[in-house]
Amino acid sequence: MERPAWAPRSIDISMPSVARMYDYYLGGSHNFEVDREAARRAMEFVPGLPKIMQANRAFMRRAVRHAARAGITQFLDIGSGIPSFGNVHEVAREAAPGARVVYVDHDPVAVAHTQAVLEGADDADVVAADLRKPRDVLTSPQVERLIDLNRPVALLLVAILHFVEDTDDPYGAVAELRDALAPGSVLVVSHASYEGIPLPRERVEGAVDVYKDIRNPLIMRSRDEIARFFEGYDMVEPGLVPMAKWRPDTAPEDEDPYAFSGFAGVGTKA
Repeated sequence: MERPAWAPRSIDISMPSVARMYDYYLGGSHNFEVDREAARRAMEFVPGLPKIMQANRAFMRRAVRHAARAGITQFLDIGSGIPSFGNVHEVAREAAPGARVVYVDHDPVAVAHTQAVLEGADDADVVAADLRKPRDVLTSPQVERLIDLNRPVALLLVAILHFVEDTDDPYGAVAELRDALAPGSVLVVSHASYEGIPLPRERVEGAVDVYKDIRNPLIMRSRDEIARFFEGYDMVEPGLVPMAKWRPDTAPEDEDPYAFSGFAGVGTKA
């Protein structure tokens, strides 16, 4: 298999990666045939996966603008993936000139590509670290340089928590991050769920099995289970809702039915 110039030497390009599959769903070019094959297998069960990813990105952009309007100028995006058009630093800078952004991912391709995109940027950086080890994120030189934890931060956990199994204590990791943030900080979460997907659960389980097969289990949580991530935060209106219903820019009835899959919400730390 040909290794493209942008692929770090250290990565196993025979194993699909969640970040590169996501890139493929969004029409990006930083993915391998093995990623495309896994993504196409998942799409046989849930053909609307690209639509779900687009709705997820659109929610993220609306949430970043909300945080910027609330006066927040620091953004910590954990599980940021491979940059594509309309990334956090672009949206944040537009809404709040001088905004600082730190991206965090444990996928080497995502980190390498983010470094390339951010080259020459003083107010944005990327950390190779894992959400399951919040201490590594918080004490990284990049966070220490760009993020003042004594001032409000927007913490983005967008489409990442559903890749953390309960045995890895995602609630503990989110609580540890919350405790490190100043009052007035916001938490931005989107999360996969069987609720809202316009397909029978058995069909969706076929796509979930594809992720299990590539050793990146997709953990579908209920609305109540997702709401638990917001302990210690006051929910911002309209609360925890399907992605397309969180402060939409256009009439939700014009949206693709798949845009209502899973849940999204924003909370403010009291």
